[in-house]
Amino acid sequence: MLERPIIQQRGFRNTTDDTGVTGFQLLLRNPNYRGIAGSLVDGADVVVDGHAFPREAQRWTLQGRTFTLDELRASTDVRWQLDETATLSVDHPGGLSAGTHRIEVAVRLRRPYIPEVAGPSVFRTATTATIVPADDGTPHGLRYGVSLYSYSGDLYTSMTLQDAMADIADLGATGIEILGEGNIPGYPHPVPAWIDTWHHLLDRYGLTPTNYGSWVDTAMWRDRDLTAEEGRAQLERDLRLAKLLGFTSIRPKFGVITPELDPHPIWQPAVERVLDLAADLDIVICPEIHSPTPIKHPVTQAYLDFIGRTGSDHFKLLIDTGIFQTAPVDDGHEGFDGKKRPAFLEPLAVSTSDLADVLPHVHFIQAKFFEIDDHLTDLHIPWHDILTTLRTAGWQGWLSSEYEGRREPYRGRDQVRRQHALLRSLNGSAGLE
Repeated sequence: MLERPIIQQRGFRNTTDDTGVTGFQLLLRNPNYRGIAGSLVDGADVVVDGHAFPREAQRWTLQGRTFTLDELRASTDVRWQLDETATLSVDHPGGLSAGTHRIEVAVRLRRPYIPEVAGPSVFRTATTATIVPADDGTPHGLRYGVSLYSYSGDLYTSMTLQDAMADIADLGATGIEILGEGNIPGYPHPVPAWIDTWHHLLDRYGLTPTNYGSWVDTAMWRDRDLTAEEGRAQLERDLRLAKLLGFTSIRPKFGVITPELDPHPIWQPAVERVLDLAADLDIVICPEIHSPTPIKHPVTQAYLDFIGRTGSDHFKLLIDTGIFQTAPVDDGHEGFDGKKRPAFLEPLAVSTSDLADVLPHVHFIQAKFFEIDDHLTDLHIPWHDILTTLRTAGWQGWLSSEYEGRREPYRGRDQVRRQHALLRSLNGSAGLE
């Protein structure tokens, strides 16, 4: 599915050949109301950060074939269809810097049925888009992924599951995290055709299933809570479904009984009853340390005590980086009428030294964030300190982007790109020196 703006966020990147970085490219949606012959494309005026690039320095790729502008004007057997993007490649030795750029494009089309006196058909558009740097190959052990939660509001409205996977791969990320009840059609019994499609798309986009988010709704009925055995049954159902889809960890979110997110006490017997199954399936059960619960807290300590008591390698911690938030988020949150700022959006400002203490027991990190500005500055989460702590400890595992900011259309997609540009820039060979 194409994005509504003419300039697509996906596909904006630097281009390379054997000599190095040679320029950059954009994907454009046909702005006309019908598809046209390639010969009717008269180029595009491109301005990036105030710098204009001549049309003569462009190459157009349509339907898998690449043309100079003169070749495209003379073409006889290629079209720009409404449901297909055109790739516009621009020569610019060294390419564009990592980060956000202001892009202005004026697409010029000829329409023979409109009198010449009316002048050329020019479709003008502008946007801010982000160049994500490639991994520099530094062996730091961190892997990049994205949670589909980041695309809430867009997924299933303006983008499909395939769009989300294509976006993740376009970032150069390789991990995909899902919410079982949020992202699996027909949950908890998806049809075989959907499962086949899921695995086909994983292969197509080179993605690895990482963490599967699940819930144990301890208060799902008004007159009683779940029993430990009922909690076990819910955990077993999601463990088996996670395995079927290729995931290696599962985050069970038990209902809570206090404002500090103390989980319902059935969590321990319910989890203990599925530890052998988790070992058989080779899936790690990862309860989440999420604001307003800090690392040094009885909830976290209870999880650590459970690890020590059971000795299981299939029960570890999941850290949500919202606990390191240093500034308030005042955008509100869906579903909280009358609440300007729920407790979990208050800055908890947990010290990264506390993170270092528990890292041996951390299996997965949800890279929670709320807003990254045009200068690649995160306004709330101290990424330099977090990444330094991970690198110093030699921690290896997934950083899975979890955007939880405002939900205007396409904003999550743009913000995830910004976060990956920030993390790659910081985590490069020189970024943390």
